[in-house]
Amino acid sequence: MALSGRRTRADMLQRLAPWARSAEAVVLPVLALLTGLLVFALFLLAVGKSPVQFYQLVYLGAFGSGFSWQNTLSRASPLLLAALCVALPARLGLVVIGGEGAIVLGGVAAAGVAMLLGDVSAAIALPLLAIAGAVAGGLWIGAVGAMRHYRGVNETIASLLMAYVAIALMNHLVEGPLRDPASLNKPSTLALDADFRVGLIPEIGVHWGLLVGVIACVLSWVLIERTTWGFAARIAGGNLRAAQVQGLAVGRLVVAFTALGGAFAGLAGMFEVAAVHGSANASLAAGYGYTAILVAFLARHNPLVIIPVAIMLAGFEASSGLIQRRMGLPDATVLVLQGFVFIAILVSETLYGRLRMFNPERWSRP
Repeated sequence: MALSGRRTRADMLQRLAPWARSAEAVVLPVLALLTGLLVFALFLLAVGKSPVQFYQLVYLGAFGSGFSWQNTLSRASPLLLAALCVALPARLGLVVIGGEGAIVLGGVAAAGVAMLLGDVSAAIALPLLAIAGAVAGGLWIGAVGAMRHYRGVNETIASLLMAYVAIALMNHLVEGPLRDPASLNKPSTLALDADFRVGLIPEIGVHWGLLVGVIACVLSWVLIERTTWGFAARIAGGNLRAAQVQGLAVGRLVVAFTALGGAFAGLAGMFEVAAVHGSANASLAAGYGYTAILVAFLARHNPLVIIPVAIMLAGFEASSGLIQRRMGLPDATVLVLQGFVFIAILVSETLYGRLRMFNPERWSRP
């Protein structure tokens, strides 16, 4: 009877283990987010500002009206795609933080191709612009993966440095070979023809890049969770030596996942040119690639969770102007808030697998 009771308890704990891990993946990021918000509230009190008023303005600026929602969702579009540049390589255990470089080069590539097309219909031009942006971003970040696998170069440092190189390259092209002579105060490429511009989603008032970003997140989740490539990537990310022993082509996985993530970030740059700015200029380096790092980490690199997290953080950024006007705080205050949240997330990473309440195997231990 005692042996049967122990087996029954072991079976129960085994059934509870997946649920406990799922709960841990939700509870810890939420607690990290709340901790970051609480610490930032203490910071506001220290500088003599009201945390209640601050968070009320964040809500009003992000979600308080139809215009606020449009502003938030427009900012969420590049975050959705750029966050995948972090989340997909992360499944292989790689920390790629250079999505900003892929965004700016994707935008420049799209603008450059638009200058060569001439009188081409939108049905042909827009796919070509998207392909140009995706190829530019994919090659740039894919090179990071290749250096990591074949030369042992740290992907975090390489991707960050290459982001700065990409911004410098963008500035050179925009201010030099691709510059529109009519752009005086703010150098930029030739403005895209009206037929090459991406329109708005009916009834929402946000460009189609938002829908593309959502679809990209869903397809990325399917790739990771429902395909053999995704399964192989999870094995390689969990234990590289075990993956090599199983005969997996680790090098191809590393290059493919980094290139795919870079392609999504490059696509974000294309939409910034074709739907927002109308040309490639310094505004492409808006920091979306860096905010996307926080989005991916807060979402625990889950492509489906990236969708609500990107909308939330886009709302933070959309409210920065209102906060500046109403409270007299600098526009960069929201970046400070994001910094507190990011630190809280990094601290929470050390708690995974250590808390007794989320580890059924430890429930029976003293």
